[in-house]
Amino acid sequence: MEIPYTISTRPDTGLWNAKIGIWLFLASEVMLFGGLFSAYIFLRIDAAPGMWPHGLLNVPVGTMNTAILILSSVTVVLAWASLKMRRYRAYWWYMLATISCGVIFLTVKLAYEWPQKFEHFGAYIKPEALGKYEKYLGNERRAEKGMEPRIEITGHLHNQNAKEYEVALDPVNAEPDNPSMDRPHFFPLPVTDKIATIEKEDVERATMFLPTHSAYFASYFTITGLHGMHVLGGVL
Repeated sequence: MEIPYTISTRPDTGLWNAKIGIWLFLASEVMLFGGLFSAYIFLRIDAAPGMWPHGLLNVPVGTMNTAILILSSVTVVLAWASLKMRRYRAYWWYMLATISCGVIFLTVKLAYEWPQKFEHFGAYIKPEALGKYEKYLGNERRAEKGMEPRIEITGHLHNQNAKEYEVALDPVNAEPDNPSMDRPHFFPLPVTDKIATIEKEDVERATMFLPTHSAYFASYFTITGLHGMHVLGGVL
């Protein structure tokens, strides 16, 4: 049985099946990612003071990866146009460029951006123990400025035993009273050589920067992982 309107247009829409299909697909993608971003926004609004991290993402690398994806959208359109004009050599070159952009994007995401998170450590301090770690949190200065308290100490897990963690501190915890450290940076600052000892009995929860760390990272890995699967599907 022949499927109608595969190359001819439908009388009711003026479109053929393939074009209707691609528009329905795009609409479903908008709804999917729109729902995920909406969930992220509501989680952010409902987060308790000090529970939502900031300044953790590498802006230059993220900007570069975004530019690579935009470039791939240009090259795939050029490939399609070349195919319509029967310029097959140009088509293959543009398709190769598109696939290369997708591979570069996934390589940066999976070999650089995600592993940086997996190697990072965060410990949420119990409310009754915050004063004990004031030298790493700087909450007195934050209170004077009307800022929400900081309750997490972050860095690289240097060592741990049954009773305590040893953490090589991020600059924001190594110098909590330094205003230049207490803000997001375009270029991420390296971990310092200052070691903090945190007693496990003072910790509400502690983990690497994984989806189980917080609602922020659960949202981050869900959205970027799903997006990465879309890119992988496009490459294949």
